[in-house]
Amino acid sequence: MSIPGPGGQGLQLTPFRGLRYVAERVGSLAAVTSPPYDVVVRPEGLRELETADPYNIVRLILPQAGTPEARHRQAAETLRRWQADGVLAPDPEPALYVYEQRDGPTLQRGLIGALRLSPREEGIVLPHEEVMPHVVEDRADLMRATAAHLEPLLLAYRGNGNGTSGNGASGQGASGNGASGNGAAEQGTGGAARVIERTILREPLLSTTTEDGVDHHLWRVTNPADLVEVSTDLRHHQALIADGHHRWATYLRLREERREPGPWDFGLVLLVDTARYPLRVRAIHRLLRGLPPDEALPAVRRAFRVRTVDGPLPRALETLAEAAEAALAEATEAARAEPGAPNAFLLAGDGRFHLLDRPDPELLARTVPDGRPEAWRTLDATVLHHTLLDHLWNVPDTPEHIGYLHDSAAAVEQAERLGGTAVLMHPVREDVVHELARQGIVMPHKSTSFGPKPATGLVLRSLTLG
Repeated sequence: MSIPGPGGQGLQLTPFRGLRYVAERVGSLAAVTSPPYDVVVRPEGLRELETADPYNIVRLILPQAGTPEARHRQAAETLRRWQADGVLAPDPEPALYVYEQRDGPTLQRGLIGALRLSPREEGIVLPHEEVMPHVVEDRADLMRATAAHLEPLLLAYRGNGNGTSGNGASGQGASGNGASGNGAAEQGTGGAARVIERTILREPLLSTTTEDGVDHHLWRVTNPADLVEVSTDLRHHQALIADGHHRWATYLRLREERREPGPWDFGLVLLVDTARYPLRVRAIHRLLRGLPPDEALPAVRRAFRVRTVDGPLPRALETLAEAAEAALAEATEAARAEPGAPNAFLLAGDGRFHLLDRPDPELLARTVPDGRPEAWRTLDATVLHHTLLDHLWNVPDTPEHIGYLHDSAAAVEQAERLGGTAVLMHPVREDVVHELARQGIVMPHKSTSFGPKPATGLVLRSLTLG
């Protein structure tokens, strides 16, 4: 059954008193920011962030200590100390925040605010991935300890702008974001779009350029008329969780623990209108720590076509993309007679690259669960988890056995260093993500990586502030 639409009671984005770094107390704003917690490559990336500045936000989102309890207690103590020392300070009044990221030709703007939480059944915020309980538990313990939302989720909605790349069927544009600084993608007609366009004409509240070359700008919106205009516009829209399923699930869990209305009824999010600023979707790769390639490859040879392909990594990824597109075209043609399986994977870890495609249809029929749409049953992540991991490789889906990495080079490097296998994935098509979400069907966890993702550390939400 499809999830109902918002019906006029859609997104409710409210102002909050942002907790922000005091620029004079840190080396630079760029040095205290971080990617989202699940994008940080561990341990190398974590160490780099910790040494970039003693006040880097990674000390709050990924605290290091001997036990989970000690980690969360340390984060809470660090947050309190930074506020007491004037490293972090609250803004004087509640506000929404216009946030801009610019990376060469890629431009993204959106609104950061506290979004009223709603269950999936209301059809206001649509998840598209399953979550891992142990991750939700960890994030919940951290939020309880700190009483803060340390990084915003990325939510996508389709406004009334005249985007140049928008896709009416999916609510998303092409996989790349090519909005120009002054192009048609900026000409919006919705109230939220107008407020953003007016706000960016002012001097920003903060500006910084992070190490990856991305420019970040933040503006504060406090004018009552502007806030009403945004609220009136957004209440007619629903949103897709583009990035942050575990944190959204954590928001909902912590709200359920409280009987009285209060700040836990809202969650920190960045809302992006994808009619104006299309997101890009990338894959999340798997690191099988305890499975070496010389064991992984023999186990799949009777179930998949296996070929060694040329490197280096960028060329091998191009070959994966070509195989995935070819498999999709073949499956689409074959579907007139019987469903096909457009799946392809790239294995690495032994200094070479191995392409897996053309899975055995009979094996898929036995191992992939029934009762779901064909689009779900043929997802690469579905086949990976149910056919490869569960059936052929017998690898438990636990942190000790499987790591999830956004960076393909990091996945290959760690596989080679640990003697494991990297499973490199091809991105899911955006229209598939949206169609399944509208049907109320969630994909396997870590199926997609939408972006650009907001930098962590530019604005926090303390649940103890008025």
